[in-house]
Amino acid sequence: LCVLKPNGQSLNLADGIIRARYRKGYDQPELLKPGEVVEYEINMWATSYAFQPGERIRVQISSSNFPRFDRNSNCGGGGGEGCVKKAYQTIYHDQKHPSRLVLPVIP
Repeated sequence: LCVLKPNGQSLNLADGIIRARYRKGYDQPELLKPGEVVEYEINMWATSYAFQPGERIRVQISSSNFPRFDRNSNCGGGGGEGCVKKAYQTIYHDQKHPSRLVLPVIP
């Protein structure tokens, strides 16, 4: 989650992470199937920010946030197998696959 300043500068406010294979829980690993549409709930750590006039909310989706979080080779292994694949993310936002961003507001 970022704040986009009027001059185009983007500053990180908060972030969250989910490893796709553990989307059902760490005790239920399940690899993705090619072409499968999957719902994720990504929780972000608490923060607070007062947006100023002209600033906008920016949501940035990425397959990596290294070195903050461990690398993901996207090969389904433990990360040290020497395989690395490019990852692609698609955010669906149609009637069948609605997306949403829930942000609490403090009055």
